[in-house]
Amino acid sequence: MPTSTRAALARVRPGDPPVAERFELYLDGIELANGFHELADAEEQRERFAADLRQRERDGKRRVPVDEQLLAALTAGLPPCAGVALGIDRVVMLAAGAERIDEVIAFPSERA
Repeated sequence: MPTSTRAALARVRPGDPPVAERFELYLDGIELANGFHELADAEEQRERFAADLRQRERDGKRRVPVDEQLLAALTAGLPPCAGVALGIDRVVMLAAGAERIDEVIAFPSERA
């Protein structure tokens, strides 16, 4: 499965078609959260990192370091786990009736 069609750290359920075990939560067209079952296979993750680096090279983007600490943790035996990331800034945006996220974050990247 091409890297661009799945979450980089999500476990993929085998089948036809294979499906990334992940979700996104939207409200009024704004992504509030995303979550997934963690991929715990170090070899598969290393292959994904390598594929991502090859794609970055084809796209003319700078090379980024491979997360060797994550790969070491996976090799040591990361137990099955999952997580959800909630964008508090996005919740504040909706609560405030803001149209753009830069209206609610203190230090937008453009001003960093």
